[in-house]
Amino acid sequence: MGFLSSLFGGGGAAAAPQHSGSGIDTSGVKIHPAVDHGVKPGADTFTGGTISCLCTQNPVEVSISAQTAHNHICGCTKCWKPAGADFSQIAVVGRDHVSVTANAEKLHIVDEAAAIQRHACRDCGAHMYGRIENTAHPFHGLDFVHTELSRDAGWSPAEFAAFVSSAIEGGVSPDRMDGIRARLKELGLEPYDALSPPLMDLLATDAAKKSGVLKA
Repeated sequence: MGFLSSLFGGGGAAAAPQHSGSGIDTSGVKIHPAVDHGVKPGADTFTGGTISCLCTQNPVEVSISAQTAHNHICGCTKCWKPAGADFSQIAVVGRDHVSVTANAEKLHIVDEAAAIQRHACRDCGAHMYGRIENTAHPFHGLDFVHTELSRDAGWSPAEFAAFVSSAIEGGVSPDRMDGIRARLKELGLEPYDALSPPLMDLLATDAAKKSGVLKA
């Protein structure tokens, strides 16, 4: 997953200070339960684990047989968020490493027209994995997973924040955005209003090659 690491680059663990360098008080700002008290580092020797939906009976279980590429925080309205969170946390892993191991019959695709087909539990709503079926998509072959649904420790840490402004579309007041961006920077999660620059460059390069502007 070294290729993905270069795309999703970022920092390691961060502490949880109460004031940003800009002087903005961030003590009451919440992002996501997995990072609100600091970003936990991943483990170099970690080779995967199991994620489970939120059902207390017959939960959907998905086995992931590899370390994920670096997680990121996302403000878009499509990604699943735990109750009360304004942002999601989403990681990437090769689809060949993802398999449903229990209660697959409870899964359904949230939006079959979306580029990322998100397979969610019908009962609790948790998204178990997102898959791109379009072979022409530059991210085909990767699945998107929420590692906070796992009891296993060592998953790759969050490293940046994407689509931060889109949190407003999800109901976050615009007045809160300065504090949210300040808190993200405290956590070492550079806030972007798209994806990270290297990732946007990759998408643009793919489009340029398909249009013939650049040689394939």
